Amino acid sequence: MSHASPARACGIDFGTSNSTVGCLRPGQPTLLTMEDGRITLPSVVFFNAEDSSTRFGRAGLNDYLAGYEGRLMRSLKSLLGSSLIDGQTEVHGRSLKFRELLGQFIGELKQRADHQGGREFEQVVLGRPVYFVDGDPVADKAAENTLADIAHNVGFKDVSFQYEPIAAAFHYETEIQREELVLVADIGGGTSDFSLIRLSPERAKLTDRQADLLANGGVHIGGTDFDRLLSLDSVMPLLGYRSLLKTQRQMPSNIFFNLATWHTINSAYTRQVLADQKQLAIEAAEPQKTARLLRLIEDRSGHWLANEVEQGKIALSDAPSTQLKLDRLEADLEQTLSRDAFEAATVGLVDQVEQTVSALLRDTGVAATQIDTVLFTGGSSGIPRLRQRIAALLPQAQAVECDLFGSIGAGLAVEAARRYG
Repeated sequence: MSHASPARACGIDFGTSNSTVGCLRPGQPTLLTMEDGRITLPSVVFFNAEDSSTRFGRAGLNDYLAGYEGRLMRSLKSLLGSSLIDGQTEVHGRSLKFRELLGQFIGELKQRADHQGGREFEQVVLGRPVYFVDGDPVADKAAENTLADIAHNVGFKDVSFQYEPIAAAFHYETEIQREELVLVADIGGGTSDFSLIRLSPERAKLTDRQADLLANGGVHIGGTDFDRLLSLDSVMPLLGYRSLLKTQRQMPSNIFFNLATWHTINSAYTRQVLADQKQLAIEAAEPQKTARLLRLIEDRSGHWLANEVEQGKIALSDAPSTQLKLDRLEADLEQTLSRDAFEAATVGLVDQVEQTVSALLRDTGVAATQIDTVLFTGGSSGIPRLRQRIAALLPQAQAVECDLFGSIGAGLAVEAARRYG
Protein backbone atom coordinates (compact mmCIF):
# COMPACT_ATOMS: atom_id res chain seq x y z
CA MET A 1 0.00 0.00 0.00
CA SER A 2 1.96 2.99 -1.23
CA HIS A 3 0.88 6.55 -0.78
CA ALA A 4 1.99 9.18 -3.25
CA SER A 5 0.43 11.81 -1.02
CA PRO A 6 -0.02 11.81 2.77
CA ALA A 7 -2.91 9.73 4.12
CA ARG A 8 -6.08 11.65 4.97
CA ALA A 9 -6.48 9.89 8.31
CA CYS A 10 -4.38 9.42 11.42
CA GLY A 11 -4.07 6.72 14.04
CA ILE A 12 -4.07 7.61 17.73
CA ASP A 13 -2.63 5.38 20.43
CA PHE A 14 -4.12 6.94 23.59
CA GLY A 15 -2.17 5.07 26.23
CA THR A 16 -2.37 4.82 30.01
CA SER A 17 1.17 6.19 30.32
CA ASN A 18 2.09 7.59 26.88
CA SER A 19 0.24 8.56 23.71
CA THR A 20 1.30 8.74 20.05
CA VAL A 21 -0.22 9.83 16.72
CA GLY A 22 0.73 8.37 13.35
CA CYS A 23 -0.02 9.13 9.71
CA LEU A 24 1.44 7.52 6.56
CA ARG A 25 3.50 10.19 4.76
CA PRO A 26 5.73 9.37 1.77
CA GLY A 27 9.40 9.60 2.64
CA GLN A 28 8.74 10.73 6.20
CA PRO A 29 8.45 8.98 9.57
CA THR A 30 4.99 7.58 10.30
CA LEU A 31 4.85 8.92 13.86
CA LEU A 32 4.40 12.65 14.33
CA THR A 33 6.48 14.46 16.94
CA MET A 34 4.30 15.37 19.90
CA GLU A 35 6.60 17.15 22.37
CA ASP A 36 10.21 18.37 22.26
CA GLY A 37 10.91 16.46 19.04
CA ARG A 38 9.73 13.18 20.60
CA ILE A 39 6.97 10.90 19.33
CA THR A 40 5.37 10.31 22.74
CA LEU A 41 3.22 12.68 24.74
CA PRO A 42 2.98 11.33 28.30
CA SER A 43 -0.73 11.00 29.20
CA VAL A 44 -0.48 13.70 31.85
CA VAL A 45 -2.43 16.90 32.51
CA PHE A 46 -1.24 19.42 35.11
CA PHE A 47 -3.47 22.30 36.19
CA ASN A 48 -1.05 24.93 37.44
CA ALA A 49 -2.83 26.84 40.21
CA GLU A 50 -0.18 29.57 40.32
CA ASP A 51 -0.85 30.91 36.80
CA SER A 52 -4.13 29.06 36.06
CA SER A 53 -2.51 27.35 33.06
CA THR A 54 -3.04 23.80 31.80
CA ARG A 55 0.10 21.89 30.79
CA PHE A 56 0.33 18.52 29.08
CA GLY A 57 2.87 15.71 28.89
CA ARG A 58 6.45 16.19 30.10
CA ALA A 59 5.88 19.93 30.51
CA GLY A 60 3.06 19.19 32.97
CA LEU A 61 5.04 16.55 34.84
CA ASN A 62 8.05 18.86 35.06
CA ASP A 63 5.93 21.71 36.46
CA TYR A 64 4.52 19.36 39.07
CA LEU A 65 7.91 17.90 40.01
CA ALA A 66 9.37 21.43 40.19
CA GLY A 67 6.92 22.10 43.02
CA TYR A 68 4.28 24.35 41.43
CA GLU A 69 0.93 24.32 43.22
CA GLY A 70 -1.76 22.53 41.27
CA ARG A 71 -3.47 19.28 40.31
CA LEU A 72 -1.70 16.52 38.40
CA MET A 73 -3.84 13.97 36.53
CA ARG A 74 -2.18 10.83 35.16
CA SER A 75 -3.38 7.40 33.95
CA LEU A 76 -6.38 9.19 32.40
CA LYS A 77 -7.23 6.13 30.31
CA SER A 78 -7.93 4.14 33.50
CA LEU A 79 -11.04 6.34 33.95
CA LEU A 80 -12.62 4.72 30.86
CA GLY A 81 -14.65 1.72 31.94
CA SER A 82 -14.55 2.76 35.60
CA SER A 83 -17.39 4.34 37.56
CA LEU A 84 -15.21 7.46 37.93
CA ILE A 85 -15.83 8.45 34.29
CA ASP A 86 -19.16 10.05 35.26
CA GLY A 87 -17.58 11.88 38.18
CA GLN A 88 -15.75 15.17 38.45
CA THR A 89 -12.89 16.85 40.23
CA GLU A 90 -12.19 20.42 41.27
CA VAL A 91 -9.71 22.41 39.21
CA HIS A 92 -8.97 26.16 39.43
CA GLY A 93 -11.93 26.50 41.80
CA ARG A 94 -14.53 24.97 39.48
CA SER A 95 -15.71 21.43 38.96
CA LEU A 96 -14.32 19.63 35.93
CA LYS A 97 -16.01 16.47 34.65
CA PHE A 98 -13.63 13.58 33.99
CA ARG A 99 -15.10 13.31 30.46
CA GLU A 100 -14.06 16.94 29.86
CA LEU A 101 -10.60 16.15 31.21
CA LEU A 102 -10.19 13.32 28.69
CA GLY A 103 -11.53 15.67 26.00
CA GLN A 104 -8.87 18.24 26.86
CA PHE A 105 -6.08 15.68 26.50
CA ILE A 106 -7.36 14.08 23.28
CA GLY A 107 -8.09 17.54 21.87
CA GLU A 108 -4.48 18.46 22.62
CA LEU A 109 -3.27 15.33 20.78
CA LYS A 110 -5.37 16.29 17.74
CA GLN A 111 -4.16 19.89 17.78
CA ARG A 112 -0.50 18.82 17.89
CA ALA A 113 -1.10 16.21 15.17
CA ASP A 114 -2.83 18.76 12.90
CA HIS A 115 0.07 21.17 13.43
CA GLN A 116 2.82 18.57 12.81
CA GLY A 117 0.99 16.92 9.92
CA GLY A 118 0.27 20.27 8.27
CA ARG A 119 -3.42 19.43 7.80
CA GLU A 120 -6.63 19.05 9.75
CA PHE A 121 -7.30 15.37 10.39
CA GLU A 122 -10.99 14.47 10.15
CA GLN A 123 -10.72 10.66 10.24
CA VAL A 124 -9.10 8.65 12.99
CA VAL A 125 -8.52 5.04 13.98
CA LEU A 126 -8.17 4.88 17.75
CA GLY A 127 -6.41 2.04 19.47
CA ARG A 128 -8.29 0.24 22.21
CA PRO A 129 -7.42 -2.54 24.64
CA VAL A 130 -8.99 -5.94 23.99
CA TYR A 131 -11.11 -5.27 27.08
CA PHE A 132 -11.63 -1.88 28.71
CA VAL A 133 -13.59 -3.86 31.31
CA ASP A 134 -12.97 -7.56 31.98
CA GLY A 135 -15.99 -9.86 31.72
CA ASP A 136 -18.64 -7.17 31.15
CA PRO A 137 -19.41 -6.61 27.43
CA VAL A 138 -22.00 -3.87 28.14
CA ALA A 139 -19.60 -1.78 30.25
CA ASP A 140 -16.85 -2.46 27.71
CA LYS A 141 -18.99 -1.11 24.86
CA ALA A 142 -19.93 1.91 26.99
CA ALA A 143 -16.22 2.70 27.48
CA GLU A 144 -15.60 2.52 23.72
CA ASN A 145 -18.64 4.75 23.07
CA THR A 146 -17.36 7.30 25.60
CA LEU A 147 -14.02 7.47 23.78
CA ALA A 148 -15.79 7.77 20.39
CA ASP A 149 -17.98 10.63 21.69
CA ILE A 150 -14.90 12.45 23.01
CA ALA A 151 -13.11 12.05 19.64
CA HIS A 152 -16.16 13.44 17.78
CA ASN A 153 -16.37 16.36 20.22
CA VAL A 154 -12.75 17.40 19.59
CA GLY A 155 -13.33 17.55 15.82
CA PHE A 156 -12.99 14.11 14.25
CA LYS A 157 -15.84 13.39 11.78
CA ASP A 158 -15.16 9.65 11.31
CA VAL A 159 -14.02 7.59 14.28
CA SER A 160 -13.28 3.87 14.32
CA PHE A 161 -11.30 1.47 16.50
CA GLN A 162 -8.68 -1.25 16.25
CA TYR A 163 -7.33 -3.50 18.99
CA GLU A 164 -3.91 -2.28 20.12
CA PRO A 165 -2.10 -5.62 19.75
CA ILE A 166 -3.43 -5.99 16.18
CA ALA A 167 -2.13 -2.52 15.37
CA ALA A 168 1.32 -3.56 16.65
CA ALA A 169 1.10 -6.66 14.41
CA PHE A 170 0.35 -4.56 11.32
CA HIS A 171 3.39 -2.43 12.04
CA TYR A 172 5.57 -5.55 12.37
CA GLU A 173 4.07 -6.96 9.14
CA THR A 174 5.65 -4.12 7.12
CA GLU A 175 9.09 -5.58 8.02
CA ILE A 176 8.69 -9.34 7.33
CA GLN A 177 9.53 -11.36 4.23
CA ARG A 178 7.45 -14.53 4.73
CA GLU A 179 4.28 -15.73 6.44
CA GLU A 180 4.44 -15.96 10.25
CA LEU A 181 1.97 -16.98 12.94
CA VAL A 182 2.53 -14.30 15.58
CA LEU A 183 1.45 -13.92 19.18
CA VAL A 184 1.45 -10.20 19.99
CA ALA A 185 2.06 -9.50 23.68
CA ASP A 186 1.15 -5.85 24.30
CA ILE A 187 1.83 -5.10 27.95
CA GLY A 188 1.08 -1.46 28.59
CA GLY A 189 0.47 0.77 31.57
CA GLY A 190 -3.08 -0.42 32.21
CA THR A 191 -3.74 -3.69 30.37
CA SER A 192 -2.02 -6.79 29.01
CA ASP A 193 -3.45 -7.66 25.61
CA PHE A 194 -2.73 -10.58 23.32
CA SER A 195 -3.61 -11.34 19.72
CA LEU A 196 -2.81 -14.38 17.62
CA ILE A 197 -2.60 -13.34 14.00
CA ARG A 198 -1.31 -14.62 10.64
CA LEU A 199 0.92 -12.07 8.94
CA SER A 200 2.63 -11.99 5.54
CA PRO A 201 3.59 -9.48 2.84
CA GLU A 202 0.72 -10.82 0.65
CA ARG A 203 -1.90 -10.64 3.41
CA ALA A 204 -0.85 -7.05 4.14
CA LYS A 205 -2.48 -6.04 0.83
CA LEU A 206 -5.93 -7.26 1.91
CA THR A 207 -8.52 -4.82 3.25
CA ASP A 208 -10.37 -7.35 5.39
CA ARG A 209 -8.10 -9.19 7.83
CA GLN A 210 -10.80 -10.91 9.92
CA ALA A 211 -9.79 -14.38 8.65
CA ASP A 212 -6.17 -13.82 9.71
CA LEU A 213 -7.05 -12.96 13.28
CA LEU A 214 -7.28 -16.22 15.22
CA ALA A 215 -7.86 -14.91 18.73
CA ASN A 216 -7.80 -11.95 21.10
CA GLY A 217 -7.44 -12.04 24.85
CA GLY A 218 -6.63 -9.58 27.55
CA VAL A 219 -6.58 -8.88 31.24
CA HIS A 220 -6.71 -5.63 33.19
CA ILE A 221 -3.14 -5.82 34.42
CA GLY A 222 -0.41 -3.43 33.34
CA GLY A 223 2.62 -1.52 34.48
CA THR A 224 0.68 0.66 36.91
CA ASP A 225 -0.41 -2.50 38.80
CA PHE A 226 3.22 -3.57 39.11
CA ASP A 227 4.04 -0.05 40.37
CA ARG A 228 1.27 -0.28 42.96
CA LEU A 229 2.41 -3.62 44.38
CA LEU A 230 6.06 -2.54 44.43
CA SER A 231 5.04 0.62 46.29
CA LEU A 232 2.92 -1.28 48.84
CA ASP A 233 5.63 -3.88 49.38
CA SER A 234 8.75 -1.73 49.57
CA VAL A 235 7.85 1.93 50.11
CA MET A 236 4.48 2.40 51.88
CA PRO A 237 5.73 0.52 55.02
CA LEU A 238 8.12 3.50 55.52
CA LEU A 239 5.00 5.70 55.80
CA GLY A 240 3.20 3.44 58.27
CA TYR A 241 1.49 0.85 56.04
CA ARG A 242 0.92 -2.31 58.12
CA SER A 243 2.34 -0.58 61.22
CA LEU A 244 0.43 -0.67 64.51
CA LEU A 245 -1.49 1.83 66.57
CA LYS A 246 -0.97 1.90 70.34
CA THR A 247 -4.16 -0.20 70.62
CA GLN A 248 -2.34 -2.95 68.62
CA ARG A 249 -4.74 -2.47 65.71
CA GLN A 250 -3.17 -1.99 62.26
CA MET A 251 -3.14 1.47 60.67
CA PRO A 252 -6.12 1.66 58.25
CA SER A 253 -4.73 0.77 54.80
CA ASN A 254 -7.02 2.74 52.46
CA ILE A 255 -4.77 5.82 52.28
CA PHE A 256 -1.77 3.67 51.27
CA PHE A 257 -3.69 1.94 48.47
CA ASN A 258 -4.83 5.34 47.16
CA LEU A 259 -1.30 6.75 47.25
CA ALA A 260 0.09 3.68 45.45
CA THR A 261 -2.41 3.94 42.56
CA TRP A 262 -1.84 6.70 39.99
CA HIS A 263 -5.44 7.69 39.33
CA THR A 264 -6.49 7.80 43.01
CA ILE A 265 -3.55 9.79 44.45
CA ASN A 266 -5.45 13.09 44.39
CA SER A 267 -8.11 11.65 46.73
CA ALA A 268 -5.49 11.61 49.51
CA TYR A 269 -5.28 15.42 49.50
CA THR A 270 -8.67 16.34 50.95
CA ARG A 271 -8.97 18.23 54.26
CA GLN A 272 -10.88 15.30 55.75
CA VAL A 273 -8.14 12.79 54.90
CA LEU A 274 -5.49 15.06 56.43
CA ALA A 275 -7.57 15.50 59.60
CA ASP A 276 -8.10 11.73 59.87
CA GLN A 277 -4.40 11.00 59.41
CA LYS A 278 -3.39 13.61 62.01
CA GLN A 279 -5.72 11.90 64.48
CA LEU A 280 -4.24 8.48 63.66
CA ALA A 281 -0.70 9.89 64.00
CA ILE A 282 -1.42 10.68 67.66
CA GLU A 283 -2.30 7.02 68.23
CA ALA A 284 0.56 5.57 66.14
CA ALA A 285 3.04 3.19 67.76
CA GLU A 286 5.70 4.34 65.23
CA PRO A 287 5.23 8.13 64.99
CA GLN A 288 8.28 8.63 62.74
CA LYS A 289 6.51 6.72 59.95
CA THR A 290 3.24 8.64 60.23
CA ALA A 291 5.22 11.92 60.29
CA ARG A 292 6.52 11.02 56.80
CA LEU A 293 2.97 10.27 55.66
CA LEU A 294 1.68 13.63 56.94
CA ARG A 295 4.53 15.44 55.20
CA LEU A 296 3.71 13.65 51.93
CA ILE A 297 0.02 14.64 52.16
CA GLU A 298 0.72 18.24 53.19
CA ASP A 299 3.32 18.69 50.41
CA ARG A 300 1.15 16.81 47.90
CA SER A 301 4.13 14.65 46.99
CA GLY A 302 2.10 11.55 46.07
CA HIS A 303 2.77 11.72 42.33
CA TRP A 304 6.44 12.47 42.98
CA LEU A 305 6.66 9.30 45.10
CA ALA A 306 4.76 7.22 42.52
CA ASN A 307 7.13 8.52 39.85
CA GLU A 308 10.17 7.51 41.95
CA VAL A 309 8.72 4.01 42.43
CA GLU A 310 8.04 3.69 38.68
CA GLN A 311 11.62 4.75 37.84
CA GLY A 312 12.83 2.21 40.43
CA LYS A 313 10.78 -0.54 38.75
CA ILE A 314 12.30 0.36 35.37
CA ALA A 315 15.81 0.23 36.88
CA LEU A 316 15.10 -3.30 38.19
CA SER A 317 14.71 -4.52 34.58
CA ASP A 318 18.48 -4.10 34.21
CA ALA A 319 19.81 -4.45 37.77
CA PRO A 320 19.20 -6.77 40.76
CA SER A 321 18.66 -3.78 43.06
CA THR A 322 18.37 0.01 43.03
CA GLN A 323 18.29 2.86 45.58
CA LEU A 324 15.34 5.23 45.99
CA LYS A 325 16.23 8.62 47.45
CA LEU A 326 13.25 9.76 49.51
CA ASP A 327 14.68 12.93 51.04
CA ARG A 328 11.48 14.87 50.29
CA LEU A 329 9.88 12.88 53.11
CA GLU A 330 12.78 12.97 55.57
CA ALA A 331 16.42 14.04 55.36
CA ASP A 332 18.69 11.23 54.10
CA LEU A 333 15.82 8.73 53.81
CA GLU A 334 16.67 5.97 51.30
CA GLN A 335 15.15 2.63 50.43
CA THR A 336 16.68 -0.28 48.54
CA LEU A 337 14.40 -1.93 46.01
CA SER A 338 15.38 -5.47 45.02
CA ARG A 339 14.31 -7.44 41.98
CA ASP A 340 13.71 -10.50 44.19
CA ALA A 341 11.29 -8.59 46.44
CA PHE A 342 9.60 -7.05 43.38
CA GLU A 343 9.11 -10.47 41.79
CA ALA A 344 7.77 -11.92 45.04
CA ALA A 345 5.31 -9.03 45.43
CA THR A 346 4.03 -9.30 41.85
CA VAL A 347 3.98 -13.08 41.36
CA GLY A 348 0.16 -13.08 41.37
CA LEU A 349 0.04 -10.54 38.51
CA VAL A 350 2.51 -12.57 36.44
CA ASP A 351 0.46 -15.74 37.07
CA GLN A 352 -2.72 -14.03 35.83
CA VAL A 353 -1.04 -12.77 32.68
CA GLU A 354 0.42 -16.22 31.99
CA GLN A 355 -3.03 -17.82 32.48
CA THR A 356 -4.50 -15.33 29.97
CA VAL A 357 -1.99 -16.46 27.32
CA SER A 358 -2.54 -20.15 28.14
CA ALA A 359 -6.33 -19.76 27.85
CA LEU A 360 -5.95 -17.97 24.50
CA LEU A 361 -3.89 -20.86 23.08
CA ARG A 362 -6.28 -23.46 24.54
CA ASP A 363 -9.38 -21.74 23.13
CA THR A 364 -7.92 -21.52 19.60
CA GLY A 365 -6.58 -25.08 19.61
CA VAL A 366 -3.23 -23.82 18.32
CA ALA A 367 -0.25 -25.77 19.61
CA ALA A 368 2.47 -23.65 21.18
CA THR A 369 4.93 -25.23 18.72
CA GLN A 370 3.02 -23.75 15.74
CA ILE A 371 3.72 -20.17 16.78
CA ASP A 372 6.66 -18.64 14.90
CA THR A 373 7.09 -15.36 16.74
CA VAL A 374 6.14 -13.71 20.01
CA LEU A 375 6.09 -9.97 19.43
CA PHE A 376 6.58 -7.90 22.57
CA THR A 377 5.34 -4.32 22.69
CA GLY A 378 4.17 -1.88 25.36
CA GLY A 379 6.45 -0.27 27.94
CA SER A 380 5.80 -2.91 30.60
CA SER A 381 6.88 -5.85 28.42
CA GLY A 382 10.38 -5.02 29.70
CA ILE A 383 9.58 -6.59 33.11
CA PRO A 384 11.98 -9.58 33.03
CA ARG A 385 9.93 -12.21 34.87
CA LEU A 386 6.82 -11.45 32.83
CA ARG A 387 8.70 -11.81 29.57
CA GLN A 388 10.40 -15.06 30.71
CA ARG A 389 7.07 -16.65 31.66
CA ILE A 390 5.41 -15.77 28.34
CA ALA A 391 8.44 -16.95 26.36
CA ALA A 392 8.48 -20.22 28.34
CA LEU A 393 4.96 -21.02 27.08
CA LEU A 394 6.27 -20.79 23.48
CA PRO A 395 9.70 -22.42 23.61
CA GLN A 396 10.16 -22.58 19.82
CA ALA A 397 8.98 -19.07 18.96
CA GLN A 398 11.49 -16.32 18.27
CA ALA A 399 11.05 -13.35 20.61
CA VAL A 400 10.96 -10.01 18.80
CA GLU A 401 10.80 -6.66 20.53
CA CYS A 402 9.29 -3.93 18.43
CA ASP A 403 9.35 -0.26 19.37
CA LEU A 404 7.83 -0.46 22.85
CA PHE A 405 6.24 3.00 22.62
CA GLY A 406 5.74 3.58 18.89
CA SER A 407 4.60 0.36 17.22
CA ILE A 408 0.90 0.65 18.11
CA GLY A 409 0.61 4.24 16.84
CA ALA A 410 2.48 3.28 13.65
CA GLY A 411 0.20 0.26 13.12
CA LEU A 412 -2.91 2.39 13.65
CA ALA A 413 -1.61 4.76 10.94
CA VAL A 414 -1.35 1.79 8.54
CA GLU A 415 -4.94 0.84 9.43
CA ALA A 416 -6.16 4.45 9.04
CA ALA A 417 -4.73 4.65 5.51
CA ARG A 418 -6.31 1.26 4.70
CA ARG A 419 -9.75 2.35 5.93
CA TYR A 420 -9.92 5.98 4.87
CA GLY A 421 -7.35 6.32 2.11
